[in-house]
Amino acid sequence: MSDQYLEIRDLHVAPIAAPDTEILQGIDLVIGKGEVHAIMGPNGSGKTTLAYALMGHPAYRITKGEVTWKDRNILALSADKRARLGMFLAFQNPIAVPGLSVASFLRTALNAKRQGIDSNPDIDPTDPTRGGIGMGEFRKLMRAKMAILKMDEAFAMRYVNEGFSGGEKKRLEMLQMAVLEPEMAVLDETDSGLDIDALRIVAEGVNAMLNPNLGVLLITHYQRLLNYIKPDQVHVLARGRIIKSGGKDLALRLEEEGYAPVLLEAGYDADETDAPELAEPAAAH
Repeated sequence: MSDQYLEIRDLHVAPIAAPDTEILQGIDLVIGKGEVHAIMGPNGSGKTTLAYALMGHPAYRITKGEVTWKDRNILALSADKRARLGMFLAFQNPIAVPGLSVASFLRTALNAKRQGIDSNPDIDPTDPTRGGIGMGEFRKLMRAKMAILKMDEAFAMRYVNEGFSGGEKKRLEMLQMAVLEPEMAVLDETDSGLDIDALRIVAEGVNAMLNPNLGVLLITHYQRLLNYIKPDQVHVLARGRIIKSGGKDLALRLEEEGYAPVLLEAGYDADETDAPELAEPAAAH
């Protein structure tokens, strides 16, 4: 298939801690650049496992299947090489890194990405004259990206996620995405823990970065995020598989009916664990 597509075929994934227990049991999905695909599903269905498996999290083991991107088998690549190849993961719960400023973190990450997946020996990301980005150029880039996201420039001098509210953590994830300019972004429950105002701000940030060269896999519990970010396709992940796909109307149906009818249509027994969360708590500040 064209290198414009992330292609997932019969993907099976188990946690390293329980290798005989597959969380994902045969995922098939194709996402093209310029497309937004939303994945919804009940708690424990494997949504975050899919995100982590795509980016090479060491706590998960691929037991079967393949994932190709830019004509490469990304399952054979380390997490940093997947990122250098243009993939990006926004975490559901970003960690704090005391002592490391946002600006230093992003400049280091951008320089590493510039080196490329094949580690060109003529490029030294620590040297502005050999491929690294100089401070002047980086400051200009940061100001431009923060303006797009409507962020105060003082944000760049804070330590990564230290003392950040839920909304600020998610906005930093969007700033990383803006600076690194990935071509395939996996957003793992970007709406988790956000109040309605923070959700709108983060969604506006995502929308500001959508372009024909960016594919997005948007993982969410809640249809309300899709009021702001319009998906091309919506997929229901349950029992370790994608059991149904459709358009925005599918997300609206899930909000109204829950997951039980879709599970029954797919031949599964629905139980209380498959009921959707009806409300999300406001973010703590």
